[in-house]
Amino acid sequence: MRGLETPVTRLRRQVFKEIAKVAYNSQNINDDIEAIPYILSPGDTPQYRESIYRERAIASERVRLAMGMSLRPEDQPVHITSGLEESNISEKYYEPPLMQVIPSACNACAVNKYEVSDQCCACVAHPCHEVCPTGAVSLKNGYSHIDQQKCIKCGKCKASCPYNAISHKIRPCAVACGVDAIESDDLGRAHINTDKCVSCGMCMVNCPFGAIADKSQIFQLIRAMKKQNNIIAEVAPAIVGQFGANVSPANIKAALLELGFNEVYEVAMGADIGAVTEAHHYVDKVVSGELPFLLTSCCPSWSMLAKKYFPETINKISNALTPMVATARSIKQKHPNCKVVFIGPCAAKKLEASRKSVRSDVDFVITFEELAAIFEAKGIDFETFDKQAPMEDATGAGRGYAVSGGVADAIEQCIHEYHQNIDVLIEHAQGLSECKKILMLAKSGKIQNCLIEGMACPGGCVGGAGTNIAVNRATAEVKKFVKHSKQAIPNKELAEIELL
Repeated sequence: MRGLETPVTRLRRQVFKEIAKVAYNSQNINDDIEAIPYILSPGDTPQYRESIYRERAIASERVRLAMGMSLRPEDQPVHITSGLEESNISEKYYEPPLMQVIPSACNACAVNKYEVSDQCCACVAHPCHEVCPTGAVSLKNGYSHIDQQKCIKCGKCKASCPYNAISHKIRPCAVACGVDAIESDDLGRAHINTDKCVSCGMCMVNCPFGAIADKSQIFQLIRAMKKQNNIIAEVAPAIVGQFGANVSPANIKAALLELGFNEVYEVAMGADIGAVTEAHHYVDKVVSGELPFLLTSCCPSWSMLAKKYFPETINKISNALTPMVATARSIKQKHPNCKVVFIGPCAAKKLEASRKSVRSDVDFVITFEELAAIFEAKGIDFETFDKQAPMEDATGAGRGYAVSGGVADAIEQCIHEYHQNIDVLIEHAQGLSECKKILMLAKSGKIQNCLIEGMACPGGCVGGAGTNIAVNRATAEVKKFVKHSKQAIPNKELAEIELL
């Protein structure tokens, strides 16, 4: 479903848009927030669910999450705006956890079930019956039937059926989760185990019911922008193409300035710093033999995966600042009293920014999806918006961080430029399942003397949970952005910049 405009994506966008409108224009915030579910589901006829009342109940929870607040208890009367006062401050981050399943929206999909469909032809061979090791497949009037009590989910029946008449039903959010964090509550609905979750958001974008959502800061950001002027945006390189094929980075920067940001910087500027720093780390630590391998540090979900599931690799994660943090610190050196807003494709960056070590550097995090809703709320339409403001802070290497393989490629270029006659061994993985595999290989000693790049999202940052377009389109746009950069790689002096 990635890159498709579906009722789920439209509904999410509408929720963000309505909240943005309230943040910009409301004279009576509580009443206007309480009214949003009725704006989303007007009249008496439901658009998405069997009941208008269930539809509005779900919308109410979407509104709360989109304002950074937690879901309401299902067995107590609580207003949508309960807790709003405490949340309506610029210093407010998120009431953990970041990702939540809206119980009333969850379809309680089958976790793992083999079922005979109406495609069964009642064939004479009935191989499904013959291969079943537990006798779970029986014949009724010649047609196959699976006894769920006996079935051990081995899949042999499905594999043997010549008509592909046996379906394997599994929960889409669980399939998308590379760390098996999706579990079930007492009613069979999806539940996220926060001890396992690394906040990549892949469960959210793969749920066909839109039952999983992350928390947003758009309300707090807009309210802060109305109160003070010194707010600066840093935009991730994956932003190219996210607002239309003909919308340039210069158009996007001009639009951000139109929203009221004082200045706009490229996060690729911090990626340039990271590429140089990690190039030196590889030479100093891996080539010297001090470490068996070096893990890149820019993807927060990848780093969380390593720390949670492979704690023995913690000292092998590069200590380079992530591009988001390096850029924010650079900005605050130039503008000491400003607030920095990271605008990117990634849900996990919201969690990274809320850590105490990062909190003073990145004040707000919003995604491209949330930014699109803010543009809509302010009437900025890129079909007609033609203003431009050049965005030329970074090199092609830093901009390439947005795609899988781009981080390692940037580091390799820097090593070849600054350290002569050094061969670089590279491994990279995209998607948490592949990332786990590569970490297992590294742990077992099967990968040695390598730079290992991990990206939690398939395709890299361009496949993040907060993106607007398909991964292949986004990848092509980033590669064009890299190709047309004025400078290919950063100067090695960047590693000496003091950003503590």
